[in-house]
Amino acid sequence: MDETVKRHCTGEVGGGSGGEKGGGSSDGDFEPSMGRFTDHIIIDVLEKMDLASLCTAACVSPTFNSAVAYRLPFVSSSDLYRFYLDEETLKHVVRRVPGAKSLTIECLRMRNDSSIINILGEHIKVLSLLKCTHLSYDILRAIGETCPNLRHSPMSIYRSLLIEFAGCDAPELFKRKLAEMLQKVPLLESLSITIRGTSRDVFDVRPLGQFLPPSLKKLKLQQTDARLFVLWLDAVRKIPLFNLRNLSLVLDLISDDLLITVVHSLPHLVELDLEDRPFTLSSVGDLTNIGLQALKFCECLIALSIVRSKMNCPASFTRVDNKGMFHVSEGCKRLESVKLGGFAKVTEAGYLSILYLCRNLKKFEVLTSPLLSDSVIDNMTGVARSVVELRLSSCSLLTSEALEHLSLFRKLEVLDTSGCERIGDQAPFYISKVTTLTRLNLAKARITDVGLALLGAGDLPIVQLCIRKCEKVTDKGIKSLFHADRKICKTLSDLDVGYIPKITDAAIFTIATDAKALTDLSLRFCNGVTDAAVQMLMDRPNHNSSQLQMLDLCSCRGLSAEAIMLPLPLYAFHRLRWLGIGLTDIVAKRGIFSEICEARPRLVVCDVCCDFGCGDGWQWHNVR
Repeated sequence: MDETVKRHCTGEVGGGSGGEKGGGSSDGDFEPSMGRFTDHIIIDVLEKMDLASLCTAACVSPTFNSAVAYRLPFVSSSDLYRFYLDEETLKHVVRRVPGAKSLTIECLRMRNDSSIINILGEHIKVLSLLKCTHLSYDILRAIGETCPNLRHSPMSIYRSLLIEFAGCDAPELFKRKLAEMLQKVPLLESLSITIRGTSRDVFDVRPLGQFLPPSLKKLKLQQTDARLFVLWLDAVRKIPLFNLRNLSLVLDLISDDLLITVVHSLPHLVELDLEDRPFTLSSVGDLTNIGLQALKFCECLIALSIVRSKMNCPASFTRVDNKGMFHVSEGCKRLESVKLGGFAKVTEAGYLSILYLCRNLKKFEVLTSPLLSDSVIDNMTGVARSVVELRLSSCSLLTSEALEHLSLFRKLEVLDTSGCERIGDQAPFYISKVTTLTRLNLAKARITDVGLALLGAGDLPIVQLCIRKCEKVTDKGIKSLFHADRKICKTLSDLDVGYIPKITDAAIFTIATDAKALTDLSLRFCNGVTDAAVQMLMDRPNHNSSQLQMLDLCSCRGLSAEAIMLPLPLYAFHRLRWLGIGLTDIVAKRGIFSEICEARPRLVVCDVCCDFGCGDGWQWHNVR
């Protein structure tokens, strides 16, 4: 929102210097100034806005309100991600946007299937249902019956369905309902289904082969059994015209047999994303260099991700070494995106082979690689000018010196060195030279206030910053980061300062005062934060802090049960969509907890320890 709009909303009439009136009129009224713009110009501007921006614009003036009302029926996409609406509000929103062909819904507050079924219709061509805590598998059948355009839509819009279930350990029921849906969407192009909180064998996909749409181009399943998936894929590849281009799987184990079957069954793959979560440290049947060698048959591959998660045990790929990486680099030279995690025996030589031969790289990510050293970045000069995202997480040998030549990355927008505990104060100095950087993650780095001062001096347009677990940072470092109205003061929207013991109310005052675009703030496990900071965030309706949409106070032990005073002030948390208060005294006082939920019915209050939006734990609990 520009400054004129801000003045209109806040009631300010002064604008600029010398006591000039705001809004372009003699009395500071915003509305007369809108007369300078024709309806055609206003509508043209609104056509470029998403749904959330349109709703904000409607509050600016009667002219904009009228223009938005005219524009809403023609909005083609209704993206309600991070809007946690109840059933009645959702029906109202969808009714105002009748022409939306793409619909994304956060389902945390949807209490039954009818909440969704009542808004489905033939106009929907792309449907995404996220965090379906209370929805049953029967919703699949309903989608097939009520969304005919998922199977008969123009090629201009990708026919797709994405749905996240909190499973009920009923694999037979799931298979039956999915089969019923697939029979009614024969031209579906993209299918993504995630089931959380169930046993690992939920996806026995073998019986679905006879109903799989031959038009399917993208398939994402989480989680499935690797052995059963191999048998299923071996069968469905014989379906006429079956031609998957994008495959994403979360499995119990990535093996040579799996990778070889995928490659030979799907030779035209463009994107391959595999993650496994083994339950044992055994290497029997594990991925080896032979499996990676098979990737040479995927001549169209431009995105490759192979990751071993430590969710269930601290396992790694122990049977893959540099030779396996040589096979990848020699056989997949067209790669533009590479993500590799858990390769414990691969050294910089293996990773460098990919960097030397894959000259079109835009994204390069390595996770939990104990042998990756500084020389990998030193030798990235060949691809430095094309790389947009660079993520080197939990690489124990990586030091600040690795980033010395970071200024060569002329297009770099994302840098992630989270978990690299040898990164120190010199790193922010090198990072400050990358003027294109917008997202930075330095979690667990050994930086101090000096490092934050160096980062701030670079005057970067950072939108997202994470310094979680940078335990040497204090209030002084936060103040130096935002010093002198730098770019970060205007651009930063997402800030994570969690798990920093020396962060106190003073830092929160600095953040709330200087971070003018801040929407997401994580203070989890900051025990130095007290009631005063929370009151400041609540009591200033026209302040920057009033823009907060996500606030994480999990385990802030300095907060008392009265940290959130009742009754809530009229404008307190009026834009807040998610509030995390797990492990605080606020939860213990159930009366306050209930009143918060009643006072802000569209606010999700999480009383456990989820991260922002309950994205990591929504399947385990009922949110308020």
